[in-house]
Amino acid sequence: MSSLTTKAFWTATAERAVRTFAQGTLGAIGADGIGILDVDWGEAFGIGGLAAVLAVLTAIAASGSGTEGPGLTETVVTATATAARADRSTAPPTGPSTY
Repeated sequence: MSSLTTKAFWTATAERAVRTFAQGTLGAIGADGIGILDVDWGEAFGIGGLAAVLAVLTAIAASGSGTEGPGLTETVVTATATAARADRSTAPPTGPSTY
C-alpha cells in the first residue's frame, strides 16, 4: 500500500507542516530585527505558509522513495508495528535459562 493513503503519513506530514510554518514565521519575525510591534505580519505569515506548502510537497515527493514516512530517512510507526513490538516484549524468552 502506498504511504500516501495511510493516516500515519498524513498525520506526520501535517505535524511537519505546522512546525515548518511556525519556524518560517518566527524566522521572518527574527530577521525583521525592528521589533515585534513593527513586524509586517502578512509577510511573516506568507513566508510561513509558503514554507509549510513546500514541506507538504516535499513529503509527497519523498513518499515514493521506499520509506514508510513523509521524509527520506524517517519511518512512521503504524498500529500493526506497535502491536508486533508489544507482542515481542511480553513473550517469554526462548533461549536457554540463566537461572
